Amino acid sequence: MSILEDIEVELSIVLGSAQVQIRQILQMSRGAMIPLDCGQDDPTLVFVNDELIAKGRILVNSEEMSLEITEITRKSRN
Repeated sequence: MSILEDIEVELSIVLGSAQVQIRQILQMSRGAMIPLDCGQDDPTLVFVNDELIAKGRILVNSEEMSLEITEITRKSRN
């Protein structure tokens, strides 16, 4: 198992997405809000190397955030 310990993977936790014009980004200041294309109860998506592997929900406890995995996605076979 130790041979696998040094392998790096890219992990992305996606809350939602938005399309924003560069003009809007350049005009943003600290505290600016960007509306996302999801609701508060929509699942957070977990990607490993650009492949969806799980869904979950964000938990906030004091100043600590974590992700609870609620569903493992099955890889579709072609």
